[in-house]
Amino acid sequence: MTVKEKIRENTNSQQINEKKKSQSDKACLRKPEYFNIWRRILQYIAMHIVYKFMFKIMYRLEVHGRENLPKNNAYIAASNHLSALDPPLVCGVLNKGGAFMAKKELFDNPLLRFWLNALGAFAVDREKVSIDTLKTVMNIKQTGWVLGIFPQGTRQDAGKITDVTKGFANLARKTKCAIVPIGLIGTDKKAKLPFTGKIIVKIGKPIEYSNNIQEVVDKWGHAIQELTGYEYIASESV
Repeated sequence: MTVKEKIRENTNSQQINEKKKSQSDKACLRKPEYFNIWRRILQYIAMHIVYKFMFKIMYRLEVHGRENLPKNNAYIAASNHLSALDPPLVCGVLNKGGAFMAKKELFDNPLLRFWLNALGAFAVDREKVSIDTLKTVMNIKQTGWVLGIFPQGTRQDAGKITDVTKGFANLARKTKCAIVPIGLIGTDKKAKLPFTGKIIVKIGKPIEYSNNIQEVVDKWGHAIQELTGYEYIASESV
C-alpha cells in the first residue's frame, strides 16, 4: 500500500468515525417536541399491543403495585436490568410515554438508530453525563412522558443487585423527581412455547429525591431487593 493510499484510508476511517460520533452526539439532546403524539402512538402500538401480547402469551405476565405509580409524570422509573425485554416491558407497564436512556454506541447502527429514534429513546455516554443529556432530562419533564433508567447501567445476572451507579439519584435531585423502583423477575429466561415463561413486575412506592445521593441509591437497592428477592450489594462492599 502506497503512502497516498494509507493517507486516504486513514482519512476515510476518520470521516466515518466523525459521522458516527455526530449521530450519537445528536441523539443526546432531545427537545420537548421530540416526545410528540406520533412517537407516543408508535410506542403504544409496539409496547402495549405487540410486546404486551407476547408477554402475556409467552410469559404469563403479572404486574403488581400499579397503584404506586404517580398520577403525573414527575418521577423516574428505575428498574433492575436482566435482558433486552426490559425497556419495552417497563414502557408497557407505565401506560405513559417512556423515554429511556440508551448507550450512545447503539445509535451508530443506522437501523437500530431509526428504531430507537422512532420510539423516543435518547443517547447517553455511560462514562460521563453530558450537558445535552441533562437538558434532555429536563425537557422530558415538560412533556407527558416519563424518564426510564436502569441504574445498573447494563444487563446483569439475576440473583444480585450490584454495580449500581449514582447517576439516576443525581438526576432525580436535579429534576426534583421522585424515583419509582420497579422490580423485574423472569425476563432473563427465554420462553420457547406459549405459557412456558413467567415474568413478574413489581412496582414499589416512590423514593423522594435527596441531596444525600448515596442514601437514595441504597433506598432504591433495598427496594429492588424487597421486590425481587435479589440480594442488594452496596458499591462499597462489591
